[in-house]
Amino acid sequence: MTESAAGAGTGTRRQAVDQLLAFLACGELNAFERTATDSRFAPTISDRVELAGHAVTEWRHYELVAGRLTERGVDVNAAMSVYEAPLQTFHDRTRPRDWYESLMKAYVSDGMVNDFYRAFAAHLDPSTRELIERVLGQTGHSAFIVDRLRLAIADDNRLGGRLALWGRRLVGEALSQAGHAAERGGPGMMELLGDDNQQAGAGEESGASSGAAPDEPGARISRIFAMMTEEHSRRMMALGLSA
Repeated sequence: MTESAAGAGTGTRRQAVDQLLAFLACGELNAFERTATDSRFAPTISDRVELAGHAVTEWRHYELVAGRLTERGVDVNAAMSVYEAPLQTFHDRTRPRDWYESLMKAYVSDGMVNDFYRAFAAHLDPSTRELIERVLGQTGHSAFIVDRLRLAIADDNRLGGRLALWGRRLVGEALSQAGHAAERGGPGMMELLGDDNQQAGAGEESGASSGAAPDEPGARISRIFAMMTEEHSRRMMALGLSA
């Protein structure tokens, strides 16, 4: 590989990381807005205080990612604008009808977001990986939601059935819009995941070939979505609901 080609590859990867971080920043901004809104409609003052605290945490996470993008010379608002449409479409198509649907939406979407970014984090440089892990770290929000939903479902069997259906709708829409967002990020974003077929061959003795064709970006995102769906099923089981 020539020096110019190597430089171009490095530049493309840097841009892809910028796109990934911009998507994360936009998601954290949306999470802050959603959680702050949910806190206004909480049934008790203690729930309101709890959610307001989580909203503050989401805002701090946004500031962390936005700060890193700024350090990298990225116009944060311009970079986030690329992902505004799919995120807004997701929220427009999944408007909760009550407090419990709001909690379920937060539970499903937050879990899937964590799965999505952790799939990428394993392939990134240590500094970026550490940032993503810090932003996605446990805040107690999930435990709060599970506790509230379990109590409500135990008191109302019909609520459990309704929330199970709602969860299916949420996961389908989340995967659809995540796909659109990945397309907006460009092929470079999927390249960050690496090539599983080539990595499998890399472990063989020198001169050997795995015989596998290069892993296409579409196959990579399909694997991520399959993993996200499996993890969603596990989280639904934690609520005693079917996925």
